[in-house]
Amino acid sequence: MSVVEAKLAALGLVLPAPLKPPAGVVLPFQFVRIVGTRAFISGHGPQNADGSIAQPLGKVGRELSLEQGHAAARLTGLSILASLKRAIGDLDRIASWCRVFGMVNSAAGFNRQPSVINGFSELILELFGPTVGAHARSAVGLYELPFDIPVEIEGEVELTAAVGAPAG
Repeated sequence: MSVVEAKLAALGLVLPAPLKPPAGVVLPFQFVRIVGTRAFISGHGPQNADGSIAQPLGKVGRELSLEQGHAAARLTGLSILASLKRAIGDLDRIASWCRVFGMVNSAAGFNRQPSVINGFSELILELFGPTVGAHARSAVGLYELPFDIPVEIEGEVELTAAVGAPAG
């Protein structure tokens, strides 16, 4: 078991199964695209352990409280980690979190997007530490997000070379 997975287990956290999109929805892209030693992470939302979209849905500041948005961002972090694990095999291959772009489905007048996306950032720092987990970040409010999810996050990580892979 990797160091990161051991930390997840110690926290009682589970990485979700692959996303189960709503009926009739086709997602013709990769959730993680690896180019060299970079992994580009497509936008993810909060998921339940079975891969379904986590509830509650709606706008933070209207249907969801700040605390519920924060929890949704943390679940989104688990969703991203699950996709990364499927793509790279071992989360300990993440050498550095580079950048994160957090989007919050925001009600009119809601301006605490950074506090919502902190749910993601705090999880990453807890699991990867202050050196590997440090990342540049934006947190913005949007009028709508797909499927009415409260949070969507995308990003980029730097990877170590795979075991047995040629350097360079």
